[in-house]
Formats: sequence, C-alpha cells, structure tokens
Amino acid sequence: MPQPVPMTRREAHSRAIARPCFNRKVRHMKMTQALRTERIERLLKLLAIPGTSGEERAVSDHVRAELLAAGAKSEWITEDRAGDKTPVRSGVGNLICRFPGSTTGPTRLLMAHLDTVPICVGCEPVKKGTRIESRNKETGLGADNRAGCAVILGAAIELLRESIPHPPLTFLWTVQEETGLHGARLVDKSLLGKPALAFNWDGGSPEKLTIGATGGYRMTIEVRGIASHAGGAPEQGVSAIAIAGLAIAQLQSKGWHGAIRKGKSRGTSNIGVISGGNATNVVCDYVRLRAEARSHDPIFRSRIVAEIERAFAIAAEQVANEAGQHGEVSFDGRVDYESFRLADDSPTVRAAAQAVEATGKTPELAISNGGLDANWLSSRGIPTVTLGCGQRNQHMKTEWADIPEFLFACSVAKRLATGE
Repeated sequence: MPQPVPMTRREAHSRAIARPCFNRKVRHMKMTQALRTERIERLLKLLAIPGTSGEERAVSDHVRAELLAAGAKSEWITEDRAGDKTPVRSGVGNLICRFPGSTTGPTRLLMAHLDTVPICVGCEPVKKGTRIESRNKETGLGADNRAGCAVILGAAIELLRESIPHPPLTFLWTVQEETGLHGARLVDKSLLGKPALAFNWDGGSPEKLTIGATGGYRMTIEVRGIASHAGGAPEQGVSAIAIAGLAIAQLQSKGWHGAIRKGKSRGTSNIGVISGGNATNVVCDYVRLRAEARSHDPIFRSRIVAEIERAFAIAAEQVANEAGQHGEVSFDGRVDYESFRLADDSPTVRAAAQAVEATGKTPELAISNGGLDANWLSSRGIPTVTLGCGQRNQHMKTEWADIPEFLFACSVAKRLATGE
C-alpha cells in the first residue's frame, strides 16, 4: 500500500483556510433550508384558518400574535374601524403594524388582504412536492390571499428577528377585498404613516408587476311591472321579466354587453345576477338584477353605464298591458374602484423592478382588467405596485400554490422592506 505523500506547508495552509469557508457554506445552506421550511409552514398555518370577507377575525388575531411573538411592540400594532363601515358590518378592521425606521428614507408600505372567497372554507392545506393543495377536493385552497399575508408577515418577522436595518415601514392587512376592495377603500389613511412607496401582494407570478388596473362600477337594477293571472288575464299584466329580457337582448345586440369595443375605446359589462318571480301562473311584477361595468377610461365606463340604463328605460316603454300601463325601472350604483396607471419610471415601479432583478428574475410590467386593493391606495395618493406570490386557479376548487414562486416572493418582499 503506497504511503501518503506529505503535504507541503503551503498546501496545509490552503486547506486550513478552505475548511472554515466550506463549513460556513454548509451552515449557510442549512440556514437557507430552515428558512424555506419556516416560510412554508407559516403559509400552511394561515391557509388552515377560515376567514371569508367579514369573518377575518381569527386570521387577523393570528397575524397579530405572530408579530408580537417575533418582538413587535404592542403599540406598533393597531386596527382601524373599516369593518364598521363596510357593506358587511363585521367589526373586523384593517390590521396595521408600523416599524420605526432604523435607517433614513421614505416610509414604505407592504400590504395584502386577509379574506378568502367562501369556496375556501374547509380547506385542508397539504404540501405535495413543489405545490400546496387542499386535501379536501370540495374546497379552494385560499392562497388568494393567504400567500400574500404570509409573504409580508414573514418579511416583518425576519426583520425583527435578524435586526436588519430598514427605513420606516408600514405593514397593512386589509379586510373584505373579495367583496369590493372595501378595506382598502375605507382604510384610515392617518394610521399609515404617509408612505411614499407601496407594494401589494396578490395573485399571480412574483415577477409580474401590475402597475395599473381598470376601474369598476357596480349597480343594482330594479324592474317593477304589474302582476296578473298568467292564464286568465295575461293582457292585464306587465312582465318585469320581459322588460329585463328585452333590455339585455338590446345590450347584447348593440355590443354593450360582454367585451365592449367602440372605436379605440375598450371596456366590459356584465349582467351577473337576476332574481324575481315566484310562480309560473303569475305575470312577474318584480325583477332585481346586479350588473357591472369596467374600463381603464373613466369617461368610457360612464358611457357603458349610461347605455345600460338607456336599454332598460327603452325596454320599459316597449312593454305595456292592454290599458297602456308600463313598468318602471330604478338604478342604484356606485364606483367600486377607480382606474389607475403608474408611470414605468415612477419610484415605486423602479423599486419593485430592482428587487425582482436582484433576486434573480426579469420583471414584467402588466395592466390588470380586474380591481385590486392598489386601485384605492393609488387613487388616495399612495402609488402601489402589485406583485404575485404563486397563487394558481384562484376562486376554484382546483386552486394551488406554487412553492418556488411563493418563496421567491418572500425574498422580494424582504428586499423591498429593507430598502436595498
């Protein structure tokens, strides 16, 4: 057996230097894996807590408890009274946590919404490879938007635990986003600390930066006719259903329902809910409809709303009984959220793009045809970019979360929180 060749002094010195470097690398790898596991476990815990719009108390309390356990001071955490003003009076307000800055710089806001849609109640989250799914196949997962909640909660906890320098920070968990962005619309702005940059985590891929979104208008339409016996005296009745049917048919035939394209103007409208009538032998005297109109152009959106109202008014005049009586139509609507568009080179967009690039991906600027909490924050003077965190098939029983994308979103959020 050959004898080992003795090392020279230089070789021994080089190996002695390399060993601590190797050990540090191993420790770093272990820390990274531990952090990955911690972030995933945080998401699994949040997913398991029921909390639809107006019923966010349990998840809000969980977030508060996690912040306090990580070292946040109780006076940093507050809850506004938004839940007392929303259509669903829940008493659960937006949760706000403000960190005093340890470095100079403008205040940054990180936000996500607490609520899920009803289909997610009963979720049993389970990790399967690189995905998180619900073991209960009759429910959605609720990654929209518990993934966002976990992303910003993790950033807050890691900054506290690691004593990482950061500018003044505000963390915001909003309520009742899914039913109309109500938490963001009603948030007490005085509690936010005048943030100059804001970042919202919601659905989609983490490298997609949504820098603009459409505006939405929702309306309730009530059609009143005249009841009569449908077999014995139909000529004496005025059918509310007939009025509604004619109006919808006109909107469809004239291109004002569904995807709307008029010259260079674009928008959408939808009659989404119809209810009325209670017997086949009675001419229906009441129908209630719920509709919406959307466009990035507020003026064109108002035109869509006007066309909907016009179609129902015309239909009411077209339906009459033998005595010449007509039905009546009334409308009750409001702007759900106003459209916005941030400049590509605005400070908020630049900061988000740089964080994505620094974490290893190429940012993609996008405009959304749906409403976001960012609509209300931006319209209230807080320019807000929305980033995804790996949610897939939102609002469906097949919803799942992409773990690598969620972990990437966590890293982006931490970088944005530190102001790097």
